[in-house]
This record gives sequence, structure tokens and C-alpha cells, in this order.
Amino acid sequence: MFFFRSYIPEIMDDFSIKDDRIDSALKELKVINKFLGGNSVSRKGIKLLNRDLNITSILDIGAGASDILLGLKTVSNHLDIFSLDINPRACFFTSAKSPEIKTVCGDVRYLPFNNYFDIIHASLFFHHFPEEEIIKLLSGLMRLCGKGIVINDLRRSIFAWLGISILTSLFSKSEMVKNDGPLSVKRGFIKSDLIMILDKVAPGKYIIRKNWAFRWMIVIYK
Repeated sequence: MFFFRSYIPEIMDDFSIKDDRIDSALKELKVINKFLGGNSVSRKGIKLLNRDLNITSILDIGAGASDILLGLKTVSNHLDIFSLDINPRACFFTSAKSPEIKTVCGDVRYLPFNNYFDIIHASLFFHHFPEEEIIKLLSGLMRLCGKGIVINDLRRSIFAWLGISILTSLFSKSEMVKNDGPLSVKRGFIKSDLIMILDKVAPGKYIIRKNWAFRWMIVIYK
């Protein structure tokens, strides 16, 4: 069942959910990102695009709590982080917990921006879409960034599925995380999936690297 991606919707894909189930899931995702490598994957990718240390803006799409990027504010006081999420509850959560981030509620398919960003970042976002839509989204986002795009997403593997299934069943209090964690692994990527997508978006201008735990770091250069 891991040779092909699953397209079964996750609970989090239901944007009619606007109650404290979102808050609980975002709180647990912060812990998962911290202890299962999510934070370091994104920061490694951003470092590759920011060798001259002169970025002033990052757009975080499908951002949730934007917790992965918060640490970057300590590196540069001149860095503006824009957090974009389609779910109003997630936007409220982020703006309440992290007022230093510029939170915008909107759909990545109809971006509410006219300005460019140095870097666009997406963590655990693109596995929510089929390949054809990922290609379309990335092509549009490439026109909106100055340096490139950093993607932090899941490796599809039976071992990753077993690991997150056990961890969420033992420690998670969120029904959304218990359901979506294992399912998101099935919706994750193997390397050939990513190569097919990226060759259509930016042939020869990307890096794909495996990271712990069962994460992909993808950097697409402008």
C-alpha cells in the first residue's frame, strides 16, 4: 500500500472545522515538529537559500502555527514572516500566540499578495494535494519569490507509518492528529514522486535530501 500515494482526505482538510480541535492539533504538531526533526529540516533548507544572510521576508504557506519559523526572528530583527493559512481558526491561533508574525487568512490558490518574498516555505503542506495541483501551485509560487522555495514534507514508508501510528496512539489526545498523522504518511512522497513534480517546475534547479525522521528537504532555486 506504500507504492502509491493515498488521496483520502485528512480531517484537517475539512475547512468547516473552526473549533478547538484545530487548537489541539496545532499544539501537538508543534511538539512533533520539535522532536521529530521538522524544525531542523526547514532551517537547513532556508540556510541553503540564504547564504548571504540578507533575506528580509519569508512567506509560510499552509502555515498552521508557523512554529517552525519562529526561531528565525532571533537571527534577524529585520525579517518579516508572513503566515498564510486558509482556516480562520488556525489564523486566530497564530495571531494570538505569535503577534510578531504577520498572519494572513487566505487560499494559496488565490494568493492575496501583490509583493514578492525572498523565500517561500511550506512544511507538511504539499502532501495534501494531488501531483497535478502541486505542479500548478509551485509554478505560481515560483513567480512570487526572489530566491526560491523550501519544502519540508513526509517520506512515504511503512516504517514511518508504523512509528507515527504508535506514537499518536500512545501520546496524542487529539483525534485529528491520531487520524491524520498515519494518513499523512500514506499521502507523503517517495523520491520518484518528487522528481516527477520538480522536473516539470524547475528542471535542474532543485535539491532533494532525506532527513530525520522520515522527512524530505526540498530546495527549489529561482
